[in-house]
Amino acid sequence: MAATPIVLVDGSSYLYRAFHALPPLTTSSGQPTGAVKGVLSMLKRLIKDYPDSPMAVVFDAKGKTFRDELFEQYKAQRPPMPDDLRSQVEPLYACIRALGLPLLCVEGVEADDVIGTLARHATEAGRDAVISTGDKDMAQLVNSHITLVNTMKDETLDAEGVKAKFGLPPELIIDYLALMGDKVDNIPGVPGVGEKTALGLLQGMGGGLDTIYADLDRVATLDFRGAKSLPKKLDEHREMAYLSYQLATIKTDCELPVGLDDLDIAHPDREALKRLYTELEFKAWLSELLSGKDEGVDDVERGAGVAGTAAAGNLDPEAPTVSVAACKNHLILTQAELDEWLARLGACEAFCFDLETNSLNYMDAEIVGVGLALEPGEAAYVPLAHDYLDVPEQLDRASVLAALKPLLEDPCRGKIGQNLKYDISVLANYDIQVRGPLTDTMLESYVLNSTATRHDMDSLALKYLGQKTVSFEEIAGKGAKQLTFNQIDFEQAVPYACEDVDVTLRLHCELRPRIEAEGRLAEVLDSIERPLIPVLSRIERTGVAIDAVRLHAQSQELEARIAELETRAFELAGREFNLGSPKQLGEILFEEQKIPVIKKTPKGAPSTAEAVLEELALDYPLPKVIMEHRGLAKLKSTYTDKLPRLVNKRTGRLHTSYHQAVAATGRLSSSDPNLQNIPIRTEEGRKIRQAFIARPGYRIVAADYSQIELRIMAHLSADEGLLSAFAEGRDIHAATAAEVFGVPLEKVSGEQRRSAKAINFGLIYGMSAWGLSKQLRIERSQAQTYIDRYFDRYPGVARYMDRIRAQAAEDGYVETVYGRRLYLPEIRAQNHARRQAAERTAINAPMQGTAADIIKRAMIAVDAWLQESAFDACMVMQVHDELVFEVGEGQVDEFIDEVKVRMQAAAELSVPLIVEAESGVNWDEAH
Repeated sequence: MAATPIVLVDGSSYLYRAFHALPPLTTSSGQPTGAVKGVLSMLKRLIKDYPDSPMAVVFDAKGKTFRDELFEQYKAQRPPMPDDLRSQVEPLYACIRALGLPLLCVEGVEADDVIGTLARHATEAGRDAVISTGDKDMAQLVNSHITLVNTMKDETLDAEGVKAKFGLPPELIIDYLALMGDKVDNIPGVPGVGEKTALGLLQGMGGGLDTIYADLDRVATLDFRGAKSLPKKLDEHREMAYLSYQLATIKTDCELPVGLDDLDIAHPDREALKRLYTELEFKAWLSELLSGKDEGVDDVERGAGVAGTAAAGNLDPEAPTVSVAACKNHLILTQAELDEWLARLGACEAFCFDLETNSLNYMDAEIVGVGLALEPGEAAYVPLAHDYLDVPEQLDRASVLAALKPLLEDPCRGKIGQNLKYDISVLANYDIQVRGPLTDTMLESYVLNSTATRHDMDSLALKYLGQKTVSFEEIAGKGAKQLTFNQIDFEQAVPYACEDVDVTLRLHCELRPRIEAEGRLAEVLDSIERPLIPVLSRIERTGVAIDAVRLHAQSQELEARIAELETRAFELAGREFNLGSPKQLGEILFEEQKIPVIKKTPKGAPSTAEAVLEELALDYPLPKVIMEHRGLAKLKSTYTDKLPRLVNKRTGRLHTSYHQAVAATGRLSSSDPNLQNIPIRTEEGRKIRQAFIARPGYRIVAADYSQIELRIMAHLSADEGLLSAFAEGRDIHAATAAEVFGVPLEKVSGEQRRSAKAINFGLIYGMSAWGLSKQLRIERSQAQTYIDRYFDRYPGVARYMDRIRAQAAEDGYVETVYGRRLYLPEIRAQNHARRQAAERTAINAPMQGTAADIIKRAMIAVDAWLQESAFDACMVMQVHDELVFEVGEGQVDEFIDEVKVRMQAAAELSVPLIVEAESGVNWDEAH
């Protein structure tokens, strides 16, 4: 059996789907290209998903087929191909050939028949094949070797999948189609027999047409509506039923110009693609091609977007097409115009606003203008600080902001925005504290489906509105010469700013109803994500103090150690080489030192990725040195060298940016600097934490949830052993060691506890016996024994894992305790490795996501308490399951007691939620 499946693409199905599903797209000369773009996007996705698979793209040939001879009216009701589609066929064929894919059109038969024949050949040869199509007729071809993939719906159907979807096994699909007919193809079927009746007949009789017609009297006894009158109908239309059966049957014995061995993986003709992409004005793909980045990944999947396009892989099929010209733009230059809009804002319950600034750094950004919108289709822009030549007279910034301040600070008036936290932080620099119900479309999209798309406005407009927005780079340029918004002329600034608020408001109108229709997502949005916006803004603006002198000293220490490791690496390699070059490192490891190749890159070269080196480091000295060198070099460049440069000159403190809409599971991430990745288990990492200090007269307090994910596992699995261990306050790792190794709790050794800790955390992350054996450096069979004992002692955990895998496969998503969803598009993937990865995520995501929800709930509660309390304290950081505070020295002990109570009250689980808190002069000392 082939290592990778053959991929057979139903090109005709793709062509019509792309044409009807996507917004129109034309070149500057008026040549339609939308269907070409859509089909190529789907093909690129398939090439990405099946990089080593032989592939063929099959289209219907011109002219009649044998089915027309059987039945004159076959497909007679189909309208002729639209001219806008017909003109795209030849360019599409040329692009497919340029991608290096075999393209098949066989006269006298349909694309289905060509695919059916190739599928039969694959089955007879014992080879797996994937048929990529949206046509239900293809379900009849599914067997143990043949699977259907629908890229538009991200659906994969094997034999069980067909049965689950249609209620019938693949071998009865033809009978199903024959009985109910097909209006699209004008297959007559049996009059009066629809989908439900056909399904009831086949399920009730336990067989197809032959079984039914062999015992028509029994049909009348079946238990569904209309069964009694069916025998007569079936008898009268017997001939039509069998004719329909012939018409619906896909031929699998066509004479083809190629065989399976003639199919090949994609070998693109770059020059031909360059010419075609230029002619068709596929600018992003052309850019990727010229830069060597075209690896079959669609530009929209990368979040780049192409002017006037929406690729099938990322466009919501139900999204409306929105015209940019549909928005009426107002430029506000006079006090009278501003007063009119202020009156309208004062009369509304909520409004959308967006700041245009001269920087992405919320601490330094100055407001250049304000965009406003009250209803979709109308927006206004108030310029405040544009400074190019011949600028029209602008309103005074201070006066305008003073007029907007009561509206922005009104706690009863809703505010709608995209990435609203940034605007709130910038306005705080102008002494405006934004209040009121806050609605962020970025968070609405994130809560609706965290993995469906990126959550920036351009990506959301493309996905949910079918609209290509104007990117900032299009009006400001790129790189060192990029203009800031205050340098953009009104002709470009006004439509850009108005589009921002109009699209944001449209997105809210589109996304909010979807959220309310899905489970408890509205609760997640309204009780967790939205209230967290001002909390994070306060933490960011407060910042944290660092000791730059200490960091500089550590940089020097790291530099010396890095140099020593480089010398040691040269000694082990027997020559000097560039430690940062994967090619040179690969030559030394795998060619010169003959170390076994564990994994290869997509291009076939031996991989020197971190995970590979980490495994090799267990047995070989050079990879171990390389790993240590890489780790220290990263610490130096990312933290000890960089942190002092990030200190804000005005505040003298470090101000990170927290991101609510990045991590799929709901966890917060941070950037500039990334506080989540500072190591805690290494000496070097702890030294970096020592540089995070409290200002004079204050102490750092770190409050951390203890083993929160294991506690959540106990809650979700309801395993009696875990529940009792946590309820009794036992050391969970020692308790697990006692169970797994069969020793009394008091006699558990340190080594046994460490092994049990690896088992506890490894299993909730879906670690296999192979992974555990590598981590503990034991035989795989021994690791499997440990895992078996674990599940034997904690059977509730095993049941939970089985249950959540099955539930994820059925629903396509998993949920946290609070209803947050994580969608798993590959949970039904035919590819075993990808499906297993999705299953591991299904097991862990409810725990990690619930932990994220709990820490967010805690932050909201603690922040509200701090705003009202007399404590001289502020929240300065959030890292994983930990909150970090700066607290007045005389209040530390009382503060710790109070904050622990509030953090522990953030969730009600079936086991105690424990918070450990300590204080110190720096972050490391507070642990």
